[in-house]
Amino acid sequence: MKHIFLFLTALSLFVTSTSYAAPRADKQTANVLLVGKPAPEFTAKAVIDGEIVDDFSLRDLRGQYVVFFFYPLDFTFVCPTELLAFEDRAKEFQERNAQVVACSVDSAYSHLAWLNTPRSMGGIEEICYPLVSDLDKSISRHFQVLSEEEGIAYRGLFIIDREGIIRHQLINDLPLGRSVDEVLRTLDALITVENIGEVCPANWRSGEKTLKPTNEGLLDYFK
Repeated sequence: MKHIFLFLTALSLFVTSTSYAAPRADKQTANVLLVGKPAPEFTAKAVIDGEIVDDFSLRDLRGQYVVFFFYPLDFTFVCPTELLAFEDRAKEFQERNAQVVACSVDSAYSHLAWLNTPRSMGGIEEICYPLVSDLDKSISRHFQVLSEEEGIAYRGLFIIDREGIIRHQLINDLPLGRSVDEVLRTLDALITVENIGEVCPANWRSGEKTLKPTNEGLLDYFK
């Protein structure tokens, strides 16, 4: 009888632990590949040109390229260096018909307070592109960049084409800042592919040789 009791107890613990572990496994195997899919739609509060708007949406940017990036939190350390780096290159994005948009899980009021804080004090004063508020974390969850454990977004970045399709995604861990140069290089590659119908090889930069997506094109590229 004692052996049967121990067996049933062990079986009960196994079933309980297995059922508890299943949702965690599902989270680990969630599909995070969004390239080639329409960008998830949302309407949210955002700060634009120092004002809070209630109904910002990526749909309103159709016809432009969009660089949509997430950052963990306002009033932190790596984040202002990234946001200001994008603002410092604003003219280059405008020349490419591209709109930069940033998003974090902070409120629009936190965004506004940070925007009104000078750079010399760790603020992001002078930023003109939209800062989206994802207070309920639904946007970062739909873009699959939310760290459920931390309750903040990883440094996800998406390049969305003029039809609203995601063509590039990059997700960095929290301590790793991104390169604006690489974002512009990738955006140039996308624009070039759409304009001339050829493809861009490794380390390609604007003005360099592209190649036809054929065996003959590859051989010609290596000549």
